[in-house]
Amino acid sequence: MSGGVDSSVAAFLLLEAGYEVHGLFMNNWEDDEDGYCQSAQDYQDARQVCTELGIPLHKVDFAEEYRERVFAYFLEEIRAGRTPNPDVLCNREIKFGTFREYASRLGARYTATGHYVRVDRSASSVRLLKGLDQDKDQSYFLNAVSAKALKGALFPIGEMQKAEVRSIARQQGFDNFGKKDSTGICFIGERHFRSFLENYLPAAPGDIRDPDGELLGRHDGLMYYTLGQRQGLGIGGRKGRAESPWYVAVKNLECNTLTVVQGHDDPLLYSSGLRAIDSHWIGTQPENGARLAAKTRYRQKDQPCTITLDGQGNFALFFDHPQRAVTPGQFAVVYDGERCLGGGVIDEILPLSAKHSPLSASQRDAV
Repeated sequence: MSGGVDSSVAAFLLLEAGYEVHGLFMNNWEDDEDGYCQSAQDYQDARQVCTELGIPLHKVDFAEEYRERVFAYFLEEIRAGRTPNPDVLCNREIKFGTFREYASRLGARYTATGHYVRVDRSASSVRLLKGLDQDKDQSYFLNAVSAKALKGALFPIGEMQKAEVRSIARQQGFDNFGKKDSTGICFIGERHFRSFLENYLPAAPGDIRDPDGELLGRHDGLMYYTLGQRQGLGIGGRKGRAESPWYVAVKNLECNTLTVVQGHDDPLLYSSGLRAIDSHWIGTQPENGARLAAKTRYRQKDQPCTITLDGQGNFALFFDHPQRAVTPGQFAVVYDGERCLGGGVIDEILPLSAKHSPLSASQRDAV
């Protein structure tokens, strides 16, 4: 019970289905003094819902586990010049790890969340499926969860639309029926990303250059930028240059240089494929050379591709169409239709091949 509308309606639906339901509120980050952490208000929202439903609410503190298993990884990846996705790790390590273990000690037979996903148990092994609401499908974030954990998980709203979920919450008298969905990295909240990182990592300013090596300005530290980023570069109009905006194309950790290009469709922003490490497959892994689809970021359309595996836990994806701003540290998540097969951490970007250049309008639309 996060205090949000999705987990609240999930609890209601389980009660309606005849389950004995207990709510569990997790505190995964220490309350801060600047008001960015909304944990206290979230807990009050969860308590109001549980009071309406007449179910117990347990409150547990997993802040230490979160720092050790998620936040430490986040900082390590940032230091390495990558852009991590801690929400995927939070699901694997906390929500379907520590939380599941705690619930089991309380006597729970199943754990349930308000994720927009579905689980198919009809086959010999459990299968993770996309949520029916295409705008809210969260299978991307659950790609690293084990099949064992998914087998004991329930997702009551996976077949529902968000509007229907809010309507039920309003009908049941939940105060959070209109509450905004949480966005961004959970432990940063609404605070400025740069200000947050300054508390943990020293900044290392360096040069901003174009692909020809011309000095254009100075950056505040590579950790503050991600591939494809447009805002916050501090590069104004340049004499003899077009008026097109600048985008981050390369982060060179060795020489602490940020390479930027002009124009949304500059070829340096695109890649023909990627190599991923630390792969995880839900059930059996894909066949080598299989035709599948993948996402390199949340809310991206499925991109058709071919997968190859090296037998050592790594894989490569070769896309039918060039992909923009594929970012090391993010997850490449693999799909076979509506089924999420798993994924891995993007480690290397493959440059555009001759067949992908120049970009056609249809290729740009596909990305």
